[in-house]
Amino acid sequence: MNSRIWLSLAHMGGREQQFIQEAFDTNWVVPLGPNVDGFELDLEKFLSRSSINQVAEKGSLHVTALSAGTAALHLALIQLGVKAGDEVICQSFTFAASANPIVYQGATPVYVDSERDTWNMSPEALEEAIKDRIAVTGKKPKAIIPVHLYGMPAKMDRIIEVASRYDIPVVEDAAEALGSFYKGVSCGAFGRFGVLSFNGNKIITTSGGGALVSGSSECKAETMFLATQARDNAPHYQHTRIGYNYRMSNICAGIGRGQMMVLEEHVEKRRAINMWYREALKDVKGITFQTEPSAEYFSNYWLTSILIDPKLSGGVTREDIRVALNDQNIESRPLWKPMHMQPVFESAPYYGSGVAEELFENGLCLPSHPMLSEDDLGRVVEVIRSLIK
Repeated sequence: MNSRIWLSLAHMGGREQQFIQEAFDTNWVVPLGPNVDGFELDLEKFLSRSSINQVAEKGSLHVTALSAGTAALHLALIQLGVKAGDEVICQSFTFAASANPIVYQGATPVYVDSERDTWNMSPEALEEAIKDRIAVTGKKPKAIIPVHLYGMPAKMDRIIEVASRYDIPVVEDAAEALGSFYKGVSCGAFGRFGVLSFNGNKIITTSGGGALVSGSSECKAETMFLATQARDNAPHYQHTRIGYNYRMSNICAGIGRGQMMVLEEHVEKRRAINMWYREALKDVKGITFQTEPSAEYFSNYWLTSILIDPKLSGGVTREDIRVALNDQNIESRPLWKPMHMQPVFESAPYYGSGVAEELFENGLCLPSHPMLSEDDLGRVVEVIRSLIK
């Protein structure tokens, strides 16, 4: 049996151990500490760039490192006042972590469809949903959560324009999009809040973890307060609000500091893998790629994702390819099953025209991590080409 080819593995850059050792040597092995501070500063500097090597002329960004991207989204919704009886608009075509914090707050998710250019939130479906929810409930949704799927930037200018007209704050889910840019601005820097993830399969990792991006020091201070059990300023443990244990450990942040040193290298490698697949499969009928619509988009191509059209592939389906890859010890993954199709959210409102359903039915993520060799990529392509003659 051939060795296993994984979908997306963490890749260390070499300096992570140094930062971890410093944490042990100084006994900073708890939440907070120098590595946390340094990691947050590294992220702030990176997100403030207007392109890979240019500093942006925009307001300062403030990053709070947390235990998970889900925690970051949860704290953003709390700060926006989302509570029981409210509604929050969320992109349907995404992972459940984009939606679950809405329910944590007792609110109702309202799902909207994707558009075909980027596979992300449709501005048209977004506005339709806002208008209808106001007509049905008599009040506006409390927030909007677009997602940059697989690293592809959403049409943030149009989404922000719609949100601004109705004065609804945007929480930008950039969990998969660190290192991606739209019109020169870092993904994660557009909304009232931005959410990052450093799970083990992401573009960089802290073994687990996330961060909340905001535009003010006041929001960062509130995030830190809530994330550390909302402990009041008193010599004893006193709490006037409910808090959470959401802070990142100094050891995990040390991994993150090392990862930031190779972030651009990781983006470059994943983009190179994406281009390799495109060239190797360019003459295979029925296969198309998630693609940057124009030069205004810069995707980190966290995962290379394809669509298979059975009408052009001789009847070969996404599932045929997934099973064949698995039989050759190669991991792949169907695109996200839309949230409005999930049993747990079957009663949630949905606005769309079937784009997300079609993407799920026909889409597949291919192995994309930086440690893949050309031989590994060749094995993937060989399986696909053997099915589609």
